[in-house]
Amino acid sequence: MTDQSSRGDGNKVLAGILGILFGGLGIHRFILGDVLGGFLRILITVATCGIGSLIGFVEGIIYLTKTDEEFIATYVDGDKSWF
Repeated sequence: MTDQSSRGDGNKVLAGILGILFGGLGIHRFILGDVLGGFLRILITVATCGIGSLIGFVEGIIYLTKTDEEFIATYVDGDKSWF
């Protein structure tokens, strides 16, 4: 059995809250190990004068509504980059 805390499920709540609060900065993507996705969130936010930060807000809500198993399968094992 794999230690789930080392696989990222402990980051679900942290990534969700950071996505809601600081979605435009891409911090939630950096927490999940997606550096490119984090930089893309920053670029989108700058290019849209802040409106692009809604992407991170929505992602944060989605993270928090998924079960731990769905979160791990989708964002840790699956490396899903968008929503």
